[in-house]
Amino acid sequence: MSSPEHKQKIWEMIKDIKVGMLVTLDDDVPRARPMHLVQDAYDGTIWFYTRRSAEKVTETDRDQDVCLTFSDQDEGVYVSLSGKAQLTNNQALIDKYWNPFIAAWFPEGKEDPEVALLEIKVEMGEHWMSTESKAFQLYEFAKANITHTKPNIGENEKFGG
Repeated sequence: MSSPEHKQKIWEMIKDIKVGMLVTLDDDVPRARPMHLVQDAYDGTIWFYTRRSAEKVTETDRDQDVCLTFSDQDEGVYVSLSGKAQLTNNQALIDKYWNPFIAAWFPEGKEDPEVALLEIKVEMGEHWMSTESKAFQLYEFAKANITHTKPNIGENEKFGG
């Protein structure tokens, strides 16, 4: 797991990206789909709204292992989070995270029996962050090719697991 400071760092990296790709296993085939962040902080758990009848729910019932990826190429931020998924119908949480964006996907409202939350408990992850300009990154790639070394284009850190 990661420290509260590291969780805050991860949140700072993903909060403005808003949409992550959720990867589940459809039988033995990885399947990804975009999911929208709804929370305003990260404590090791990510929440997404879903329909109970969605295929991702069936997939996570069979295999709780999931991966979430977030990327912002313009900012040089890439995050991969792996953990366990489970469905919840906790009405207090549904009420807490409900917003106009989510309401557009659920025209019957938050009391619709199809409305649920997918809870992702993050167990491990990795992030990459480049603080250098694109020109510097290109220079590093060219230098690495000439010197047969790896380019130094920013921070990379694994956590958990």
